[in-house]
Amino acid sequence: MMKAIFKHFFVIVVINLLIACAGAPKNPHLIDGINPETRQRVEAWKTLIEQGAKKPDIDKLNAVNDFVNKVEFVDDIYHWGKQDYWATPLQTLVTKAGDCEDLSIAKYFTLTAMGVEEEKLRLTYVKALDINRAHMVVSYFNKPNAEPLVLDNLNPKILPASQRNDLLPVYSFNANGLWLTKRNATARYAGSSDRVGLWQELLQSMNVEASNEPAMICLYQYYDLPDEKAKTFCP
Repeated sequence: MMKAIFKHFFVIVVINLLIACAGAPKNPHLIDGINPETRQRVEAWKTLIEQGAKKPDIDKLNAVNDFVNKVEFVDDIYHWGKQDYWATPLQTLVTKAGDCEDLSIAKYFTLTAMGVEEEKLRLTYVKALDINRAHMVVSYFNKPNAEPLVLDNLNPKILPASQRNDLLPVYSFNANGLWLTKRNATARYAGSSDRVGLWQELLQSMNVEASNEPAMICLYQYYDLPDEKAKTFCP
């Protein structure tokens, strides 16, 4: 009799344990395929945006410049296997590396997400004279035709353009247009930024990204693998 009671009790305990296990919440990191380190990095970026939204522009500029400049500089050919590629801010953040264009793009869109008017920001191509190569920075205009402040990864200090004698401006653009730029001269409007092909490709990538951000973040973690292989690690 006692054996029968014990056996019955044991079966009930096992069944209850199985039910409890089946009903336990799943690890969210396993559900979306995003590892804890990546999640923490993305959340830190979103917290930066949220906390900076109500701050003055100059505080936003400093916070974003410092945050993005911590990303490791790596040329496109080594990072993406292409001569020239413009990464989205999330791609740069998740892959933990980017070149001057990627860092500038990340700063630009982080600042607009904080509420900085797009009219005040331009992505500016320059020639970096000290290293004798093309380079990209972010220019911030407090007012139209004002002297811009320069956000850069070569010199982490935000300075007026007139104090950056190591940079020779060539042209600048944002979502609203394209300008031909010369040192110590007012930039001349040259039409729509639609003609900047890599800019249009970037905007398209960001639209795709926005439609399913968690899935894209997961895939970006495996950026150095073929797409089909990367997809096997993500839901």
